[in-house]
Amino acid sequence: MPAAFFGHGSPMNALELNRYTDAWATFGTGIPRPRAILVISAHWYIQATALTAMPQPKTIHDFYGFPPELFAVDYPAPGDPDLAEQIADVVKPTWVGLDVDSWGIDHGTWSVLRHAFPDADIPVLQLSINANKPLEYHLELGARLAPLRQQGVLIIASGNVVHNLRGIDLNRTDSGFSWAQRFDDAAREVMTDVPEASPTLQGHEDFGIAVPTPEHFIPLLYLAGLSAAAERPAEVLIDGYVYGSLSMTAYTLDARCPIGNGVDLESAAELGRMPAEDSNI
Repeated sequence: MPAAFFGHGSPMNALELNRYTDAWATFGTGIPRPRAILVISAHWYIQATALTAMPQPKTIHDFYGFPPELFAVDYPAPGDPDLAEQIADVVKPTWVGLDVDSWGIDHGTWSVLRHAFPDADIPVLQLSINANKPLEYHLELGARLAPLRQQGVLIIASGNVVHNLRGIDLNRTDSGFSWAQRFDDAAREVMTDVPEASPTLQGHEDFGIAVPTPEHFIPLLYLAGLSAAAERPAEVLIDGYVYGSLSMTAYTLDARCPIGNGVDLESAAELGRMPAEDSNI
């Protein structure tokens, strides 16, 4: 089963149709149907490592100032408490708490899954990001999740390689500042060559401005850990920038998704709608 990292950008991507949401949809149609989906979202950033373990997670609207249509979005995917317990066992000795009532499915998850798996009929679990842990912890925990892929669990990390909300320029609808491009390029070099070295990106000259807070960057480390465990690098699904200071670069591991920078998305989407048994995973 593949794994992926998506740059999810604005919550409005849940409603909009653009080249990024087309790429997410193509990913969803181009892979075998997962048994379940485990998401590491930038928006569950707490002081513990936890898993959602409720049978019916709620849809969380963790933002403000957006149109009413966005607050009306519901992603009624079921949970899987039994799988949550299995995941907690898989990652031992790392301790993971089971959350049965406090969280659910936040917009870092449903803004992507609405396009990739619009029927909301696959169980979805979220793994929190432990704010107290160093980058190496998240890389190692990502690697510990690797056995789940052999059990039909799709692992998705959702964040942004570059995420500086204070730096947004609304006139730059599809371009990035030079510092954003430099850091995104450095991350691409690591992820497509030596993903296990991803924590060293915190030493990059543009890390402070590209990653002023770590929660959107950390999900990338989970895919890096999975790539290291698989002993092969990730591949770029699609790349680009919005508002100068947000990177939308997405990576996949072991997924055949014919999307890339400069590729015609309409043709690629048709290629992506192949039967699961014909996909080359």
